[in-house]
Amino acid sequence: MRPLTMSGHFLLAPIPESSPSDYPLPKDIKLAVLGAGRVGKSAMIVRFLTKRFIGDYEPNTGKLYSRLVYVEGDQLSLQIQDTPGTFQGQDHLPQGMDSLSKYVQWAEGFLLVYSITDYNSYQSIRPLYQHIRKVHPDSRAPVIIVGNKGDLLHARQVQAYEGIQLANDLGSLFLEISTSENYEDVCDVFQHLCKEVSKLHSLASERRRASILPRPRSPNMQDLKRRFKQALTSKSKTPPTLG
Repeated sequence: MRPLTMSGHFLLAPIPESSPSDYPLPKDIKLAVLGAGRVGKSAMIVRFLTKRFIGDYEPNTGKLYSRLVYVEGDQLSLQIQDTPGTFQGQDHLPQGMDSLSKYVQWAEGFLLVYSITDYNSYQSIRPLYQHIRKVHPDSRAPVIIVGNKGDLLHARQVQAYEGIQLANDLGSLFLEISTSENYEDVCDVFQHLCKEVSKLHSLASERRRASILPRPRSPNMQDLKRRFKQALTSKSKTPPTLG
């Protein structure tokens, strides 16, 4: 199921070797992939970066991946933070949230991943989303909800409509994908999130430019009065026109 379709104008590719003077300094895009253990977070990241599927396991305990990319012609430094699945089920959510706070504070965009074969991982998505908004109360950081392992339909515990409903409730985008079978779907997820964060960067730059533009000076009332008196005096000195 692919509710999102990407336009052909979004290019994500490695940047070729070049001298520092050939390109401006890249802008940073910082993403975090969050979710319960064994939902396929690490597999998604590695699949996206290398096109290889590394298997259904969570080998990392907080690894940061970096890559230079082009996004619609702009050079960007993409950083993807893998996070440990430190909680399983509702009982482990409080301590799990505490351990994830540093990643949430650091990132600008988020993938919240659950497995369609694990209902507990699905139930962890809403608290994760709420934690993101708590850490970034004034932020419009984009969040995408991902139902992974879409190829394991025989073991499905979470229906597609449940993912769609949750995303609608939270105001997020939803995608159900198979990391092992469909590389394009994995790319769609990361590409869209990169694009949304890039938009936020552009808006922030526009606000900064607007804030440093000189504002028009407020009229000085004393100066206006002085000019008005001068105009009246000049008018009174003007000789009358003969008819």
